[in-house]
Amino acid sequence: MHTSDHTNKDAKNIWQRLMTGESISMDDPGYSRVHEVVEATRKLVLQLNSLSEDHEIRQKLAEITGRKIDPRTTVFPPFYTNYGKNISLGKQVFINHLCSMLDLGGITIEDGVMIGPRVNLISENHPVNPRHRNTLVPGAVLIEKNAWIGAASTILPGITVGENSVVAAGALVTKDVPAHSLVAGVPAKIIKSIQDI
Repeated sequence: MHTSDHTNKDAKNIWQRLMTGESISMDDPGYSRVHEVVEATRKLVLQLNSLSEDHEIRQKLAEITGRKIDPRTTVFPPFYTNYGKNISLGKQVFINHLCSMLDLGGITIEDGVMIGPRVNLISENHPVNPRHRNTLVPGAVLIEKNAWIGAASTILPGITVGENSVVAAGALVTKDVPAHSLVAGVPAKIIKSIQDI
C-alpha cells in the first residue's frame, strides 16, 4: 500500500476509529476532517439555539445527529455538542437547558432518560502526559433506560449509568453506576439502592 493510500484510508475511517475507542493524535492525517465537521456542527447548534418550537428543535437536532428524533423527546435550548453524529437518543428523552455533549467517542441515551440543566456528557479525553496530550482518547458514554442525570453533574468518558439509576445534582461520575442506584458526590459514590423505593 502506498503512503497516499494509507492516508486516504485513515481519513475515511477516522469516525469508525474513534467509535472503536482508538486514541488518535491531532497530527493524524484524518484529524483535519474532524475539525471540518466540528465547524459545520457549530453552525447548526447556533441555529438550534435560536429556535423555540419543540418540533423545530427536534428537526434541527435530527440534522445535527443524522438520526430521527422521537416526537416525545424534548430538548430545551441552549444545547451544545461538538460533533453530534455520535449522539443516539432513545424515545421520550428529556434534556434540560445548557446540556453539553462531547460525542466523538459516542453517547447513547436510551428511552425515558431525564437529563437536568447544565449536565456534561463527555466521551473524549486526553493523556495526562504533556508529550501526548494532543491525542484524543475516546470513551463511549451509555445512559441506560429511565436513568435521571441531576443538574450540573458530569459523566466522564467510558462510563455507563445503569437502568433506573439517579445521578445526584453536582456529581462527578468517574466509575460505572450500577442499575437501580443513587450516586452522589465528587467523585460520585453509591449512596443507596433505589430498587425497592
